[in-house]
Amino acid sequence: MKESTLNWLVVGIGDITTRRVIPAIEAESRSVLYGVVSRDRAKGLRYSERVWTDLADAVSDPDVDAVYVATPVFLHASQTIAALRAGKHVLCEKPVAMNFEEACSMTRAARETGRTLGIAYYRRMYPKLQRARELLAQGAIGRPALAEINCHDWFQAEDGRRAWLLDPQQSGGGPLYDIASHRIDVLNFLFGKPVRVSGHLSNLVHASAVEDSATLLIDYDSGVRGVVDVRWHSRVPRDEFRIIGVDGEMLLTPLSGPRLSYPGGREDLPAHQNLHYPCVENFVSAVLDGAYLYASGESSIWTDWVTGQARGAG
Repeated sequence: MKESTLNWLVVGIGDITTRRVIPAIEAESRSVLYGVVSRDRAKGLRYSERVWTDLADAVSDPDVDAVYVATPVFLHASQTIAALRAGKHVLCEKPVAMNFEEACSMTRAARETGRTLGIAYYRRMYPKLQRARELLAQGAIGRPALAEINCHDWFQAEDGRRAWLLDPQQSGGGPLYDIASHRIDVLNFLFGKPVRVSGHLSNLVHASAVEDSATLLIDYDSGVRGVVDVRWHSRVPRDEFRIIGVDGEMLLTPLSGPRLSYPGGREDLPAHQNLHYPCVENFVSAVLDGAYLYASGESSIWTDWVTGQARGAG
């Protein structure tokens, strides 16, 4: 592998890759978009002159250094492991896999091959969350006790886009997998290891094969209790997050916005214009320089553990 750059292979040409991932790779100074894998060769050619329709053929190319896996969740484990076994580093979309066992098989393959496995939990690199973590460690609200994080929106794929999310065989589940995974990961990032979970899943409005709402209680080894509520049946979007401590409260609503308020202070810390760029940049630095990888496979699989517990697995 070259010491100064990474040649990227992007697997899956969908909304996330075309709007964020490919632009992030093209903007990152030590990254090169080497090729893409797509079932639709003509679509792939819009983004790269090198297009494969078969992943095995693509990862056999010795000039590929890193692979971005952006396919439906049911393919994450098999495609990630295939790329790792071929000697490539992998940055995979969230959630890690369909379940905790699959996720562990991916981290095991990374250890066995000595390759780097990262997960695209880009919120860990929000300046606001980095600052919140620092303030919590400094005791800005005393001992943290309760974290409440909600995300409500409307989704039923009426326009046909991302319809695979409504198929549990491809997605794993509804908002629990799609939007809760990011928020569970935020809590894991801030509060450490989850040790106990209970979950309530239901279909209040949509009669689809996946739940349209999920509510989780998560207890952490640190003693913090997290409450995560996600819904696909709200016509009023919500993106709420607050942390309550024994001496005060930290408000991060909306989670994806810049505002951070805490006792005695308020800061505006906007995220990067391309939310995936810091994630790609951090991954490149981890591979090329040995930098700390914020969303490693090993740290990210605990979201899959929480999801499984919420569904009554294990």
